[in-house]
Amino acid sequence: MELPVVEVRRYLQPLSWLYGVGVNFRNWLYDRKILKQKKFDIPVICVGNITVGGTGKTPHIEYLIRLLSPKYKVAVLSRGYKRKSRGFQVVEVNSKVRDTGDEPLQIKKKFPSVLVVVDKNRVNAIEKMLTFDKDRRPDVILLDDGYQHRSVQPSMSILLVDSNRPVFEDKLLPAGLLREPLRGKDRASIVLVTKCHPDLQPIDFRIYSNGLNLFPFQSLYFTTLDYEEIQPVFPELNSETVYLSNLLKKNIFLVTGIASPEPLVRKLELKTYNLYTKFFPDHHNFTKKDIESITDWVDEVKEDNKIILTTEKDAVRFRSLNYLSEDIKKKMYYIPVMISFLNSQEKFSFNKKIVEHVRNNKANS
Repeated sequence: MELPVVEVRRYLQPLSWLYGVGVNFRNWLYDRKILKQKKFDIPVICVGNITVGGTGKTPHIEYLIRLLSPKYKVAVLSRGYKRKSRGFQVVEVNSKVRDTGDEPLQIKKKFPSVLVVVDKNRVNAIEKMLTFDKDRRPDVILLDDGYQHRSVQPSMSILLVDSNRPVFEDKLLPAGLLREPLRGKDRASIVLVTKCHPDLQPIDFRIYSNGLNLFPFQSLYFTTLDYEEIQPVFPELNSETVYLSNLLKKNIFLVTGIASPEPLVRKLELKTYNLYTKFFPDHHNFTKKDIESITDWVDEVKEDNKIILTTEKDAVRFRSLNYLSEDIKKKMYYIPVMISFLNSQEKFSFNKKIVEHVRNNKANS
């Protein structure tokens, strides 16, 4: 007999307590300057979270790139999760996903002029970037998923929290999803509540504002996901754009390897009656057996108008596979995602804070 998730988590609470002791001690060492942080004479904006699972970091990093790159040389620094390579590496447009990780390669392909670097040692990576020639040396560094990597002292920290999983109701790992205690939010200059429903009600704003209980110096904003028109994963075989408004009569086979596919599912359920889903773990490396399973699954539906839909991040991994048949490639599409603020005043305020921060810190350097 399977125990309910809530019951399992109750039994894991002693482990959460032990985990919390370790995390609190580590943070205490940094807060007391016993463990050293390196501060750099360049704007370093950390974008991260205090939970495991997807909060939408990559779309928010891309938003910051679009905001800053017209005036500044922007660099993105990532660990390169699940890559097979080691150490410092500059990501190129033609890099292999196994050497860089999926998200850094996605960003590089989308913004070829932006410097994208992967390195587990964030201090080492920043020091190396600052030795680059003037034409290549960045004006501002976006630290991707660096909230717990406290060896770097960022000039600004942006904390993302998922609106569907309120952090103020969560518990520490492994009983919950928190990487560190909720008071870790106090290090953030800006908190973004992400993946919000576009019609978020005033009472929901109050619930999050009260639950987060931020300091006066911290700014709180709310963002939502916007999905763009569907693009082919292999445009050399199929250049057709599929419009969201024309999905009603299509059979959609959604395949994802992301942490939180639920918002995408909700979106697609409004667009088609024929939605089939197959979910894999976050950052999943699709095997030949996985592809055979997906192929058989798609073939079970005998109707026409079939497309295999995936996320932009998963599309990067699918492009690297050499065991996809041409028929499957022609059926494969991905849906790009962007973020937007729930109101224009918040967007203006957020943009202003970021641009002024970069301008002022660049001037100081």
